[in-house]
Amino acid sequence: MNAAPTCLRADELEQPLGLGNRRPRLSWWLPSGSREQFAYRLGASTGWDSGRVDSADSTHVPYGGPPPGSGERITWRVKVWTDLGESPWSPQAWFETGLLDPADWQARWIEPVVPVAPDRPAVSGGPGVPPAGCRPAPLLRTAFTPASPVRRARLYATAQGLYEVFLNGERVGDAELTPGFTQYDVRLQVQAYDVTALLREGENALGAVLSDGWFRGQVGVTRAHDQWGERVSFLAQLHLEHADGTTSVVCTDGHWRWAPGPVVAADLIAGQSTDLRRTPVGWDRPGYDDSAWTPVEVADHGHAGLVASPAPPVRRVEELVPVAVTRPHPDRQVFDLGQNINGWVRLTDLGPAGTRLTLTHGESLGPDGDVTTDHLRVDMPFLPEPLPAGQVDRVVSAGRPGESFEPRHTTHGFRYVRVEGHPGQLTADDLRGVVVHSDLRRTGWFTCDDERIERLHEAARWGLRGNVCDIPTDCPTRERAGWTGDWQLFVPTAAFLYDVSGFSAKWLRDVAADQWPDGTVANISPACRTEGPKGPVAHLNGSAGWGDAVVIVPWQLYLAYGDPGILEELWPTMTAWLGRVERAAREERHPDRIRRSPGPAPHERYLWDTGFHWGEWLVPGEQVTDLTEYAARDKADVATAYYAHSTRLAARIARVLGRDAEADRYRELSERVRAAWRTEFLAADGSLRPDTQAHHVRALAFDLVPAGLRARTAARLVELVRAADTHLGTGFLATPDLLPVLADSGHLDVAYELLLQDTAPSWLHMIDRGATTVWEHWDGVDADGTPHDSLNHYSKGAVVSFLHRCTAGIRPDEDAPGYRRFTVAPRPGGGLTRARAEHHSPYGPIGSSWRVEDGRFHLCVTVPPGTTADVVLPDGTRHHTGAGTHAYGCAAPDAALTPTGATP
Repeated sequence: MNAAPTCLRADELEQPLGLGNRRPRLSWWLPSGSREQFAYRLGASTGWDSGRVDSADSTHVPYGGPPPGSGERITWRVKVWTDLGESPWSPQAWFETGLLDPADWQARWIEPVVPVAPDRPAVSGGPGVPPAGCRPAPLLRTAFTPASPVRRARLYATAQGLYEVFLNGERVGDAELTPGFTQYDVRLQVQAYDVTALLREGENALGAVLSDGWFRGQVGVTRAHDQWGERVSFLAQLHLEHADGTTSVVCTDGHWRWAPGPVVAADLIAGQSTDLRRTPVGWDRPGYDDSAWTPVEVADHGHAGLVASPAPPVRRVEELVPVAVTRPHPDRQVFDLGQNINGWVRLTDLGPAGTRLTLTHGESLGPDGDVTTDHLRVDMPFLPEPLPAGQVDRVVSAGRPGESFEPRHTTHGFRYVRVEGHPGQLTADDLRGVVVHSDLRRTGWFTCDDERIERLHEAARWGLRGNVCDIPTDCPTRERAGWTGDWQLFVPTAAFLYDVSGFSAKWLRDVAADQWPDGTVANISPACRTEGPKGPVAHLNGSAGWGDAVVIVPWQLYLAYGDPGILEELWPTMTAWLGRVERAAREERHPDRIRRSPGPAPHERYLWDTGFHWGEWLVPGEQVTDLTEYAARDKADVATAYYAHSTRLAARIARVLGRDAEADRYRELSERVRAAWRTEFLAADGSLRPDTQAHHVRALAFDLVPAGLRARTAARLVELVRAADTHLGTGFLATPDLLPVLADSGHLDVAYELLLQDTAPSWLHMIDRGATTVWEHWDGVDADGTPHDSLNHYSKGAVVSFLHRCTAGIRPDEDAPGYRRFTVAPRPGGGLTRARAEHHSPYGPIGSSWRVEDGRFHLCVTVPPGTTADVVLPDGTRHHTGAGTHAYGCAAPDAALTPTGATP
């Protein structure tokens, strides 16, 4: 019997609740065993039926029925016609809208305002408010009685701050750190919850816990606070549909009351302090006497800018059992989770009533076996003094049966946690590490017969998991900031491993919102005021490779998911950025260049040599000790390369969008910039200057050198690698392209040697030193165990794309994005005798599995329905194939027969 379509999605979410789009795009996987789709038919509960539509499209198909109203659930299904014939209808899927218009909101913003004590001085955060990092999380509540039985209930909630909401003593939903991190000046996310099962007859109680979060708490490397406001606020609206067909609404308004709660301090960086003795027992249940509580104040923050998120929420994704518990000193115990994570712990043995426990979280241990956070302190030239690492939670036990401590109003980056103050002996059964991040759907896997490579792949994956907490962060400890350059480098890797389509789109909207009027793209998004155009580090924004994220990230998403909508949405942001770059190149000259020659050469109008650039950043052996001097350097080699690359991509994007005139202009501009780069950095004898690995990598990756010089440029890159004793010499920007460039230019052996290098600087050096996430610096942990800076910076982990795209050989086709057509061209090396990768594309699972056995290379390829693949064997034999699982073989290449770690 013909199977039905599966994996039904609306805007790439499975059964989304609270959707903000009236016309979501629908996607599905074709029936198992089919090869191609000829037509589809969609049906919806609104009575809309598309009828048979002759089309091969099975992704991003617009819903064509009557536009839903707010809070409307639409069920839908699909059938398809394939080479197997007409399929049955799929099982029903659904999507449900949230509150789509500001006019739908009846609720008012409410604020718990601390009365000003006459003898209390004004401090940070306003009169009577504790300083940032030390502010409590108040409780808010109201009671209500439905007029008649309820058949359906939806709660819509958000906050300026972080909130948790409770209904009749039960926590609502499983989303964490709500409403999430956005550019609050422009947008604030709203969550929707189905609370029908939590309602009861008679009186009900609705309550919330409200803390600073990103809105008012400390953010970024500067520990800036009060960036979007000095008060926290809560907004909630409960819609009740009654059995008799009537509706009613319970809203936040002036009738709500508030009181101090057990969370006496909550900050995302500093940590959370909880005194469980202060918990008003039953505060979130019906019948509680709140007459002594303080009335809230009603605020007028309006309802504009309230949006639904296109990304999955942050959730508690996994729990880890400690692998060891030690006592390095008599007064403390240290738990080792065995894995560096983002999240918090759940501690279930809190000791007798009144026991005061302190939990310090860190990524590394000192020589004495105790947790150290010295390397996570913030010491920057623009700070008057180093700032503490934070990541310290405190709890006071109430001694109640079954109580536990789980600080949901903070997060930490850690592998180890020190517990001080407990009178007894704790065990691994008493604590769990709670992994917290955006609940992205996993889509990519890789295994091979080298255990170290598998550990590297896992370290890169865990590094990603530790840094997707509603935004892509640089690290989960010191900064937790949405650096544009980091995601620009890693997004191809991320898109193989997880579905980051909605996650990235959500973040890109903040990047666009943060763009300055002159087109400058901020280093960090969401950008707080301290990081903005009027802040102390404003001059550090607009860097090549970082600002270019607005071009590169949408393009990479288009390649991975095949959705041109993200290109259209970001097009104004791209062109504003490129306009800013074009003006800088045309109108400005670097002071050093002016001193050498008062008048500009003709090519200099296309040479970008001014402004601040992070450049290659963190090159092995180079240390920036004077940021002012570093900022003054001419980095035209990096900036002009990115200028050429981004304008070339812009030309391709414009062509996809049907903007042919703009495509022609950007193509011509890119050629002129490339010519200027050659005039400036390509010598008459064909050599490049500066003579660095990174410069040669970029020249090849961005197609900057003439075709006739590619082989020579690659050969010189190999010479530079050999001169470094077969070690990489790249920093931040060029490292992801290093191995692919070597492999694609005929030096696959050198690429594998670098991958398998195990002395610093190298990836396996990190693994051999015990890394479970990728380090910020190549020398993140010294031989004596001393850590330096962040031990969870995912950018260098982009190397695992080499495993996906070269070792396993799965590559998307730029002319048929979203893996509609793709290539499987595995290139064994490094002595590996088997490897396997799987990627769940928008059309279904893609597989590449190979082994070397008895001098033969055996390959098994899985091609999902609706797609085609070009299979290229190591001996150069090519096959074009459609859906299904296919086996191929050829003589094993010499590289596959070289023992692991040996030099071919």
